[in-house]
Amino acid sequence: MMRILMFGRGTIATLYGWAFAKAGHEVEFYVRPGRSAQLPPAVDLRIRDGRKRGAAVTERWPTTLREDVDADYDLVVLSVNHDQLDDAVEFLSTRVGGATVLMFGNVWADPAAVVSALPASQVVWGFPGGGGGFDGSTLRGGVVKNVFLGFVDDSNRGARYQAVRDLFRGAGFAVSQSRDFRSWLWFHFIMDAGLLTQGLAVGGRAELARSRTAARDVFLLMREMVPLLKAKGGTPRLGAAVVSRVPAVLLGFALRKVLGGKNMLSFLTEELERAGHTSGELAGVYARDVLADARRLGVPLPRLTALEPLFAVKHH
Repeated sequence: MMRILMFGRGTIATLYGWAFAKAGHEVEFYVRPGRSAQLPPAVDLRIRDGRKRGAAVTERWPTTLREDVDADYDLVVLSVNHDQLDDAVEFLSTRVGGATVLMFGNVWADPAAVVSALPASQVVWGFPGGGGGFDGSTLRGGVVKNVFLGFVDDSNRGARYQAVRDLFRGAGFAVSQSRDFRSWLWFHFIMDAGLLTQGLAVGGRAELARSRTAARDVFLLMREMVPLLKAKGGTPRLGAAVVSRVPAVLLGFALRKVLGGKNMLSFLTEELERAGHTSGELAGVYARDVLADARRLGVPLPRLTALEPLFAVKHH
C-alpha cells in the first residue's frame, strides 16, 4: 500500500485519487489554507471508467483534505495547469521529503528546468488519460484505460519509476511509455493548442464535429507548429510525421468521426467543454505560450497569428 498525496482536489487529482483508493492505497488531497471548510466532505461521482469499457460509476466518495504537507508520503501527484507549475513546484521543494513526485500534466517549458527545485532522483514523468469537471460537489467525466509515462534526459528509471508504473497497473490502467517524454509532452501541447484555438474560432466541439473545414484546420494549425518543436530542441517522431505528411482533410475526417461518435474520447471532450476547459481563457493560455516561443525562436506561425485577436487579451 502507498500513502499518496494528490496536489489539489481538481478533476484529474480526484479521478486518479479515487482509482488509487479503490485499489487499496491511502489517498489524501492537499488544498490551500481555508479550502477545507469550503469544499464538501465527499465527491458525488458521475463518471465513466475506461478500464471497464466505459462503465458508468455513480458513487458518493468521501475525501480526506489537508492544508499542509507535513506527513510522510510515498508519492505526491502534481497535476495542475502548466502555467501554475512553477508556484506548485516551489511550494513542494521544501516539503517533499523523501516522496516521489509524479509530474502528471502538460508542460511547455523545458521539463528539466520546471522541476529543477526538486531532487531529480525523486521525479517521475507522466500524463493522464481523463478529464471532466465539477458542478458543485458532483464530478462528471471519466478516465480512459491508458496512462502515459516516460523519461526526460536522465530522469528516474529505477525503483521509483517502477513503483509508479506498478501503481497504475495495479489500479487497472495500461501504461504506455516514451523514451523521449520531453518531445512527447511538447507534441501533446501543440495538439491541445490546435484543438482549443480552432474550437474557439468556430464556436466549440459541435462545430468541429460538423465542419470539414474546421476539423481540417485543427491539423493545419498543428502542422505549422511542428517546426517549432524542433527549434525548441525536441525530436518530433510518429505523431509529428503523421500531422506533417497525412493530408489534413483525412485527419480532419478522423477527428470528426471521433468527436461525433459514441466513444470515451468524444464523451470526455464533451464533458471538458461543458466544464469550461475549452474556454477562450484556456485556449489563450496555450496559444499565447506557443506564439511567444515562436517569436523568440523566429518560427513563423501565420495561421495561429491570424487567430491572435481571439485570445490576445486574457478573458475574465
